[in-house]
Amino acid sequence: MRILVVEDESLLADEVARGLRRESFAVDVVYDGAAALERIGVHAYDVVVLDRDLPLVHGDEVCRQIVGGDSAARVLMLTASTAVRDRVAGLAIGADDYLGKPFSFAELAARVHALARRSQPAVPPLLERAGIRLDPARRSVERDGQPIALANREFAVLAELLRAEGAVVSAEALLEKAWDEHIDPFSNVVRVTVMKLRRKLGDPPLVETVPGAGYRLS
Repeated sequence: MRILVVEDESLLADEVARGLRRESFAVDVVYDGAAALERIGVHAYDVVVLDRDLPLVHGDEVCRQIVGGDSAARVLMLTASTAVRDRVAGLAIGADDYLGKPFSFAELAARVHALARRSQPAVPPLLERAGIRLDPARRSVERDGQPIALANREFAVLAELLRAEGAVVSAEALLEKAWDEHIDPFSNVVRVTVMKLRRKLGDPPLVETVPGAGYRLS
């Protein structure tokens, strides 16, 4: 799943992004409201972690444009103000959740996971198919009850394949959801990651390559 972090305090923004990447999210970071609107117009984000007090374009206006536009992203609004009237105002313009600063990363991550689930068609918290059991919140994977250690991108790719419920997922869709904007779209990173994932999942192979279309979990 892909997250956009919008926060003008660059140290905080980068720290949040690093933490969310450890949770196997693909994360882009921008530091002002104008850059946020530009990215939202290009990429399909599942969640936007949005500071309210932003330069260039205020966070309230960014939120209004997300809610009023074509984006299906859920908005977690951040603010240094914890007054009830400010929380109410943030929710009134369309934010899905509200978190006051300072916050614990564990709470932010839990809220992002919850919003990410809501941004998709209804799926169970645990993703299961063909003996595979994936828990996004605990970041754990099992096959037939045996734990499997996956790297962050392998975990993200497997989660997208499980969400597809047997349908083919294109390499482009995997690239969009499992990697951030810094990846070269012409690289073979998806194919290499799928190869590593196949090997770690063991036999019999579960991830099928569909020539000219993408990949699916059989």
